[in-house]
Amino acid sequence: MNNQPLTLALPKGRLEKDVQAHLAARGINFSFENRKLVAQDSQGLLRIMLVKNADLPVYVHHGIAGLGICGDDVLYESGYDFFRLSHLPFGSTKMCLAGRKDDELQSSQGGVLRVATKFTRFTRDYFHNQDTAVEMIKLNGSVELAPVLGLAPYIVDLVETGSTLKANNLAVLQVLQEINVHLIANPAYYKYHYKQVDQFVRILEQEA
Repeated sequence: MNNQPLTLALPKGRLEKDVQAHLAARGINFSFENRKLVAQDSQGLLRIMLVKNADLPVYVHHGIAGLGICGDDVLYESGYDFFRLSHLPFGSTKMCLAGRKDDELQSSQGGVLRVATKFTRFTRDYFHNQDTAVEMIKLNGSVELAPVLGLAPYIVDLVETGSTLKANNLAVLQVLQEINVHLIANPAYYKYHYKQVDQFVRILEQEA
């Protein structure tokens, strides 16, 4: 690699620690000190930016970070095109349709499925492809409240363990898609730095 580190956007939250542990097991160690949001690993291979999960595709699309680690859900909602360089072996989850436990899936009057979700692009496209009319209510958090409080009978959301659904007397009615985590690249950045990036991919994919 040359003397310039690769730029990598890392999402805050559930993936942050997984990525840190995965890289550390392959000799790439870093930490964000004193609440700073930018760090460099001990070898000088990476300049790492800690960003909000939903904002990560924006930073990579505009070239602020050449690389990013992100799930299929966020990538789909962004609408941007990236190179997906590596499927990472952690962070997988499921996009699901959920509702009240033991409830039968049914449309409301007029044959329209009423769904609360923050994944509006995915939900619209998924049900359109199923020839199902859908009315979406966009929420930004705690979508499980929608069926409980009567806002909408169904939700589309990520489900990992299902414990939050169970606690609210809800259940998965249908798994819509498996969601995986990827190393992505801005296409122009990859074309310019492909040798460095390919070497980093090999490090990511090697056995610990």
